[in-house]
Amino acid sequence: MPAEPDAFVAICPSRAVLARIGEKWTLMLLIALGDGPLRFAALQRRLDGISQKMLTQTLRSLERDGLVSRHVVSDKPLRVAYSLTELGRDLLPLAGRIKDWAEDHLHEIAANNRRFDRARRRIRSYGNAPDV
Repeated sequence: MPAEPDAFVAICPSRAVLARIGEKWTLMLLIALGDGPLRFAALQRRLDGISQKMLTQTLRSLERDGLVSRHVVSDKPLRVAYSLTELGRDLLPLAGRIKDWAEDHLHEIAANNRRFDRARRRIRSYGNAPDV
């Protein structure tokens, strides 16, 4: 009988799931599709800064995982739209909460970064810290 999933165990397949969710564009792509199907170009406009290659790779990975589905509309020219699957919609509320948390706390985190960096510079200037 297989053991229960435990992401703290090196061989647990749930680590791959966590890695996918933790990729740079995954949550934002899921959130962008939360309001309904979008075509590739619309997704690229929505996700400012994503390259065509990265968008293609991320969509393929999410489609492979069953979080996103790809629909070909047989108009001329052919059109492709992407939408969340049931599994993707199940993840959407959590993705939205993480995005909201990041936006709500970005100033606090930036201030913490500045404080940390100042302290590190001060320690290094006195020669008390090992090179890390």
